Amino acid sequence: MKGSYRNKVLDVDLTSGTAKVEPLSEILIETFLGGRGFNVRRFFEEVPRDVDPLGPENALYIGIGPLEGTSFPGSCRVNFTARSPQTGLLGDSNAGGFFGPELKYAGFDQVVLRGRASKPVYLFIHDEACEFRDASNLWGKDIPDTQKAIIEELGDSRVQVAAVGPAAERGVKFAGIFCNLVRAAARTGMGTVLASKNVKAIAVRGTMPVEVALPDMFDDLVVEIKREILVHPQYKGRVYLGTTALMSSLNQLGCLCTRHYRTGRFEAIHQVSGERLADTLKIKGKACFSCIIPCSRYVRIDEKGKTILASEGPEFEGLAAFTSKVGNPDLKEGLIAVDMCNRLGMDVITTSEAIAFLMELYERGEISSSDADGLDLSFGNMQAVYALIEKIARREGIGDLLGDGAVEAARKLDVGEELVMHVKGLEIFKADPRGLKGYALGLAVASRGGDHLRSEPSFEFSEDAEAARKLYGTEDAAFRLRYKGKGRVVKDYEERCAISDCLNACKNTLVNMEILSYDRMSTLLHAATGIKLDQEEIRLIGERIVNLERMYLVSHGVTRADDTLPKRFTEEPLPEESGPSAGSVVELDPMLDEYYESRGWDINSGIPKESTLKRLGILHLVNGVLDESLVLRR
Repeated sequence: MKGSYRNKVLDVDLTSGTAKVEPLSEILIETFLGGRGFNVRRFFEEVPRDVDPLGPENALYIGIGPLEGTSFPGSCRVNFTARSPQTGLLGDSNAGGFFGPELKYAGFDQVVLRGRASKPVYLFIHDEACEFRDASNLWGKDIPDTQKAIIEELGDSRVQVAAVGPAAERGVKFAGIFCNLVRAAARTGMGTVLASKNVKAIAVRGTMPVEVALPDMFDDLVVEIKREILVHPQYKGRVYLGTTALMSSLNQLGCLCTRHYRTGRFEAIHQVSGERLADTLKIKGKACFSCIIPCSRYVRIDEKGKTILASEGPEFEGLAAFTSKVGNPDLKEGLIAVDMCNRLGMDVITTSEAIAFLMELYERGEISSSDADGLDLSFGNMQAVYALIEKIARREGIGDLLGDGAVEAARKLDVGEELVMHVKGLEIFKADPRGLKGYALGLAVASRGGDHLRSEPSFEFSEDAEAARKLYGTEDAAFRLRYKGKGRVVKDYEERCAISDCLNACKNTLVNMEILSYDRMSTLLHAATGIKLDQEEIRLIGERIVNLERMYLVSHGVTRADDTLPKRFTEEPLPEESGPSAGSVVELDPMLDEYYESRGWDINSGIPKESTLKRLGILHLVNGVLDESLVLRR
């Protein structure tokens, strides 16, 4: 095959210290496209269901997409997939930056890591080759020191590094893989899996150019798309604030996570907002590879003539995690907490949930300081937050309890499990689902647990009643506090997100700004790869991925009963001070009915019907799982 695919997979056996290059299956390309699709297809077939997530038999898949390394704006992301040590279910995480394109320049569409090295190593992948390098001197180092040491050793500042920190080495189950220092594939514990294989980092350097199949056609399309991005209504806001814009907008709507989801508005929002960050601490904007939207930011904190923090970031999740969620009105203190998580290599979403959960228990009198190493766990006490971050990363004292995640901590404490804000063991984002009904449904059914990035149904903010009737059958679909039509909206956006994760292009443009229709994707893919897939064939790839991931969950006993939300969101209305969202709860059951029906899943069990799997061409892959699910339903 020609075009922007490399048509090569690097298969690494860490146990034997060998690596081989294999051809990329043409059938895999045509049915799963790239990135997330490549990973889940091979993971489903190759990794036993009962594998120990931290055992050598759990393979880790690293996948990139066909647009990677081209001039397409934001073609920069990379997927890491394995069985999750945090949830025991599907582990999958995605990061931007420059690592993904560099892997393409080094000659590969996918890397598979199997087994476990006998001692700490890092991999150096370069121009269709892989070296195993001693990492004994790197073990214990944080993310920045690890990247610096590897670049110095290799003598090339252009090397791209994906590394794990001390948290992963110590078995914290929500440790991430960090690319370019802060570009975090942080969810579901993929860093913990990498560290369990005695791999400290993967360094990549490539010099092989990416060629597209139809250069003139591709260039014309990219120019056209860039023009549309530059005049898009969201462009200026994304450049100025990026995702941190959500701090003020969600607060205004009354659904910003505040003091552990007990209200939707933070009284100190103006002190910690994205606008405040941009106006006081932002040095300049920062973009990923080939992107024309510099939506990230460099920030610096100087005090008494001394720089105490200089870093890229944070995104909305990190900013909200250590300000409104824990009741902290000090922007600088929040940024320090985010930086600590990044350096130690931990997911800010799970880390902040573990801490905020403890704070609520403490406020309710269900635990005391003596249960938490003498710490004062009052909301807003950032010294306690700093101490807990360190303790979690080093699995010391109360941190050892929290190192398996908030759900396990509650079970071990034997108190407050209903107060952990998670779905299927994965803690949720910083918007209150009661104010976002489509997102609420998306969290309940997401294939990796409580995750907002599997669907991102931003249409529910549109308030475009006419478009809602045309696309989803009811005008309610366009309004965030109404639930009708949201099953069809979430289905649609799940498929868009799956394709975005296959192309490994940024969801800002593909999903939120909706720059690419399926028809345009078809034309773009043809220009890039030479492959002709029509718009329906591309959409079906997204649907195929969602169903295969669902069948992996079904193989672990997941049914409708697991597609749920914490009772706080379904039974407790948002309080009066939440403004426009006050009084709202999530009407989950009718949304699930509509979602399953639109998906072609059994409405009682939430298991895909045989006819659906056959239509998508994956029945042969899942027959055994489907047979077992029939027993479950009986």
